Amino acid sequence: MAFIDYYKVLEIDKKATDAEIKKAFRKLARKYHPDVNPNDKEAEKKFKEINEANEVLGNPENRKKYDAYGENWKHIAEYEKANQGQTYYNQSQPHEDFTSYGRDADDYSDFFESLFGNRSRSHSKRHQYKGSDFSTELNLDLQEAYTTHKRTVTINGHNIRFTIPAGIENGQTIKIAGHGGDGIGGGPKGDLYITFSIKNHPDFKRDKNNLYTTVTIDLYKAVLGGEITVNTFDGKVKLNIAPGTQNGTKVKLKGKGFPVYKEEGHFGDLYITFQIKIPTKLSSKELELFTELSKLRTS
Repeated sequence: MAFIDYYKVLEIDKKATDAEIKKAFRKLARKYHPDVNPNDKEAEKKFKEINEANEVLGNPENRKKYDAYGENWKHIAEYEKANQGQTYYNQSQPHEDFTSYGRDADDYSDFFESLFGNRSRSHSKRHQYKGSDFSTELNLDLQEAYTTHKRTVTINGHNIRFTIPAGIENGQTIKIAGHGGDGIGGGPKGDLYITFSIKNHPDFKRDKNNLYTTVTIDLYKAVLGGEITVNTFDGKVKLNIAPGTQNGTKVKLKGKGFPVYKEEGHFGDLYITFQIKIPTKLSSKELELFTELSKLRTS
């Protein structure tokens, strides 16, 4: 095989530190590992190149030789034998190996074979890595977020059923452990992260655990007072209107707001703003009476 630029393989600069080499190796090895890319020959080939590059650059002794000789690696054996009488690979030198996944002799560059010889064909202990985390978004309306219920999401062809607690907030993310990608080298599975997008409600505005709504009352009810029925998220309630209620008056219904997340039995409050509807298309009699009332108010 032709000479391989291991720095390009690991997508790093020639001045990369040992830590940067290790980080680049782990990132790429996880990306191209055969367990993550089953039956993908190109990914398997890339994985072997990455592992080979790490065998060389991840070992300070071997990296020094590689940096010194580069394309002239074929002459390393003769040069060192004549000048030092040393072998190419220091077995005691620590190095990191992701895995020697199913290698054959012709899977390696000539430079790698010259450094490691038959050792390259042996299987080293595989490192265990947690699988990739998955993420998805789930849309709910405000009514669905109000009650605890079960939902099913399909991730990579698998149906995952889980419980959504009442009071989930817009933009909130929950984790379902063990439902991500498969682990590498026998490592644990990744996790699934679900972010919730909650639609606005036409009649209620939510602010954390409190709800806000506007209720329209007619002029006569506002002036004289009386009883009305208003809608809440858990049904209708009767409400007394005080005589002389002004437009924009606010009242609070304690405990009629949104459920507190994972605190069963606890709710926020419902705030109602009254909007007074002025009558239109008055009859002649109504106009006469309003005129009399206006005279009484100004006399």
